[in-house]
Amino acid sequence: MSIQSKLGRWDLTMLVVSFIIGVGIFRNPSDIARDAGTPFIFYASWIVGGFVSVCGALTFAEIGARLPAAGGYYRIFSYSYHPAFAFMFNWALVIINAGSAVAVGLIGADYIRPVIVPDAWQAAYSPDTIKTIIAFTVITALFLLNYAGIKMGSRAQNILSSLKIVMMLLLCLAVFGHHSHVDSTSVIQQTTSDSFKALGLCLVNVFFAFGGYQNTINLGADIKNPQRNIPLAIFGGMAIVVTLYMLINIAYVQVIGFEAMKTKPLLASELAKNFFGENGFKITSIIIFTSVLGFLNASFMSNPRIYYAMAEDKILPPIFKKVNPKTQTQVFGLTFFFAVILVSLFLGSDFQKIVNYIIFIDNLALIFAVVTIFVLRKRMKDEIYTGYKMKLFPLLPIIFILVLLYACASICLEHPNQALIGLVVFFGGYPLYILLKLASKNAKASA
Repeated sequence: MSIQSKLGRWDLTMLVVSFIIGVGIFRNPSDIARDAGTPFIFYASWIVGGFVSVCGALTFAEIGARLPAAGGYYRIFSYSYHPAFAFMFNWALVIINAGSAVAVGLIGADYIRPVIVPDAWQAAYSPDTIKTIIAFTVITALFLLNYAGIKMGSRAQNILSSLKIVMMLLLCLAVFGHHSHVDSTSVIQQTTSDSFKALGLCLVNVFFAFGGYQNTINLGADIKNPQRNIPLAIFGGMAIVVTLYMLINIAYVQVIGFEAMKTKPLLASELAKNFFGENGFKITSIIIFTSVLGFLNASFMSNPRIYYAMAEDKILPPIFKKVNPKTQTQVFGLTFFFAVILVSLFLGSDFQKIVNYIIFIDNLALIFAVVTIFVLRKRMKDEIYTGYKMKLFPLLPIIFILVLLYACASICLEHPNQALIGLVVFFGGYPLYILLKLASKNAKASA
């Protein structure tokens, strides 16, 4: 049974918002402020990162419109490169996505724990145990919701994403409070070399905060009129995210103060407390937990489609592309992704350390994904294509590729172990690819 189109433009726009906005924007600015050293570099990194991410989003808008397929992020690799190369990147991303879902779920559980868990239970059980129980409950509930059908998942997504936008705007109102703070400390002087180095480090975290829009193309087969709706949804979603990110970062600096930001990882809580008083923490907890729910739900909708594409290429068994004709749910693929998340949840912090090392591969995968636009344009130049074509080609994808290479170089120079382990995981996908191909070949011969 093939996948049928069920999602409209608004559904996809809300998915773009939740693919991008997880918990990073509520925590990452503290690390970015430390790496930046000065407010100028801090703001510059968000402006540059936002502009470059828009360049990437415009590129993916055309990629998604040209090749609208289930598991599109895998499909563009297999179409443009060798299938082994496509598998090596995407198997690493399967680990990243499952690990990211767990990390985000645990952070959300940590925020909501003091709000919903009675004091007696908090005294009786360790915080880690309570966080794991909350994360497990939420992840299971969202799995069951998406098991009921992709349309059910998209309705929940629309509600969660809309709430996320409204709540973030509410948090930004703190900038109009009566307790605004402006740093009186002197501006730290940086050499041009130091500034360039600081900007590179900042961009690593900024790109991570802006990342996620590329997952939209995994749902290419689920979108009505994809050649028109994928680009429009990406434009709309990115416009919302860039606006929200700039507003909330201005609020952080103006209300908390740039120097104070460096020592306060829970910036959203500080912001809300300044504006809403002692109830600020509860308000922040609800905002972040809503954001977590949206991110997790989007992950359940998108990631199984990668398995579908791999099964179409006969790398994974056919059961991974089995779709319920009524609900459009990949029953086995969705359950498999749920199982991977649960394994990573109970592996705990050790697994999360592994995930942190693979972020380098995530950036590298984005570079090679954007390169596919050149392959697609060359191969489709003689075909009839009436969908979206970006302006200023090839300037925009080249800008994206060069700046992301700059960020990857910063990781290699400052955190060589992260880059090395990420590459080991990437190349470790090759023997796994060979084994899966042999298993598929043997199964076909037996049949």
